[in-house]
Amino acid sequence: MNSRPRHQSKLGSFALYTVLLIVSVVVVVPMFYLVVSAFKTEQGFLEHTFLPTGDGFLGIAWGELTTKQFHRLFSPEIGIGRALVNSIFLSSTTALLATFVCALAGYASAALDFKGKKSFEWLILAALIIPPPLLIAPSYQWLHSLNLLDSYAGLILPAIAPAFGVFLFRQATLQSVPKSIVEAARIDGAGEFGIFFAIALPMLRPMVGAFLIITFLATWNNFIGPQIVLQSTEKQPLSVVIYQTQTAYYSDYGLLMAGTLVSILPVAALFLFLQRDFIAGLSSGAVKG
Repeated sequence: MNSRPRHQSKLGSFALYTVLLIVSVVVVVPMFYLVVSAFKTEQGFLEHTFLPTGDGFLGIAWGELTTKQFHRLFSPEIGIGRALVNSIFLSSTTALLATFVCALAGYASAALDFKGKKSFEWLILAALIIPPPLLIAPSYQWLHSLNLLDSYAGLILPAIAPAFGVFLFRQATLQSVPKSIVEAARIDGAGEFGIFFAIALPMLRPMVGAFLIITFLATWNNFIGPQIVLQSTEKQPLSVVIYQTQTAYYSDYGLLMAGTLVSILPVAALFLFLQRDFIAGLSSGAVKG
């Protein structure tokens, strides 16, 4: 009597693993192509799709692989090391400040009663539907009036309180921080900042990890903003410097692949470090961990 359900279960498992295999191939093959291309010569990049064939071990011409592209990247000619430090500073500072400000504002919106609360919530919802490109011109004018152009503050300050983050932490607070615990802490004499740091923030840990990664990635991949705000070459982040290695008449694809590989390593390390909180924050709506 149980043969049919078992048969259906096996078919379901087979279909699931088939889909996962296809997805894995779609993800792994471009990554393998990127890594291999970063170590190929310019001629090898044009002649071979993946590894260069030859008489070496496993039929691969290992002698045609080179680290010349990485030496060029970190040479004074390109200076990608400085750009890497700039990107790490901008992304980490923006992610930490934005996460703290959004968590604090989201908690206040969900757990506190204050004058103008409804107006504040409607303002956050209205800001969510504004396309970011529409804010480029007014943001530039605002930064110019405050003398923040060509400074890291001009990139960091506008990004530390995104409406999306405030709304996200507001919803997370409503789901993850019981009002009874907050009220009990107030009765015991705890202040709002004490309640936030001692009670609410630990319960919001999954969302904190998820939002840290989201903000870090958004800042790390920011390409238009730095070109508008920053004029000094030595202040440009990694995304802009990698693009500038190409010219209108010549593109060194091996150098571009090497730069791309360097740019994804810090992000991959951050994701591996925070992957548990990231998955928990997205899948469970930041429930208590």
